[in-house]
Amino acid sequence: MTDAAPPSLLYSVKQVELATRARLDELLRPSGVTALQYTALTVLERRDGMSSAELARNSFVTPQSMSDLVGALERRGLIARSPDPASRRRHVISLTDEGRELLVLHAPAVQHLEDEMLTGFTARERAVFRDLLNRARAALG
Repeated sequence: MTDAAPPSLLYSVKQVELATRARLDELLRPSGVTALQYTALTVLERRDGMSSAELARNSFVTPQSMSDLVGALERRGLIARSPDPASRRRHVISLTDEGRELLVLHAPAVQHLEDEMLTGFTARERAVFRDLLNRARAALG
């Protein structure tokens, strides 16, 4: 009797995504923010002043879902929309001070989750893993 084939890489990546999203939702629950909302906030932290469409692409959600997500974050005071100085038809989204505070508040727990996920990896393996994931993402982008 032969051993069953190992799961595909796509399956393994999806399992990691599901596990991290569930854990992230759990640790963010007290603040009333979902993992998807948190992801959008972290994207804005790295690149403030994006349009809703740009934020959707960088947060891995559809433009329709982003519209709802942006509305919820704006009502919470975590982001603000303003007219784009370069185009009157477009609005840009920015983090508010409250949004930045929420990210600072959760940074240690999120870092702990990442560290837990990479338990047993050396510093070199962590760097290689990050590089390989980014290259895989870029290949599909």
